[in-house]
Amino acid sequence: QVRLVESGGGFVQPGGSLRLSCLASGFTVDKYAIGWFRQAPGKELEGISCIRTESDTYDVDAVKGRFTISRDIAENTVYLQMNSLKPEDPAVYYCASTGYICQSSSYNFIGQGTQVTVSS
Repeated sequence: QVRLVESGGGFVQPGGSLRLSCLASGFTVDKYAIGWFRQAPGKELEGISCIRTESDTYDVDAVKGRFTISRDIAENTVYLQMNSLKPEDPAVYYCASTGYICQSSSYNFIGQGTQVTVSS
């Protein structure tokens, strides 16, 4: 059974850091592109980072230079290192498989999400 499980969310002050993890089962993370999406209250789901290979990654402008996506194939896990968190970053963060290429607006299957809260 294909499954993605996110973890690592929590509460952090502005300027702080969190590392999100996305553990895959039922497939290997090097088979598909894996993206991180987020949904803030009252807003649509948006794709923010994606990895297909170590040299093929994608970040939207809002997180570029602050967030870094990576993966550990041996652990079958994709990570999102989030630094310099801002008040506009709070959301439920999801990881999802987007198929064989990175896509920011669609996915094949998605995890249950992890909440990130940024507040002073």
